[in-house]
Amino acid sequence: MFKKVSEGYIGFVEELPGANTQGDTLDEARVNLEEAIELVLEANRFLTEELLQDQDVIREPIFLSVA
Repeated sequence: MFKKVSEGYIGFVEELPGANTQGDTLDEARVNLEEAIELVLEANRFLTEELLQDQDVIREPIFLSVA
């Protein structure tokens, strides 16, 4: 989701706390938001792996269709 503000644009994913950014243009905000999403997912994976270290877990991929 993107919102026009006086400084340019802000972008965020309402379903993914912490995934937010800004940019001077809409295109810049889009690129920045993709990077923010990647960083949030990487950080969440790292924290979860630390939490579950040495535990017996099953990791499976999940594929979603997003509208």
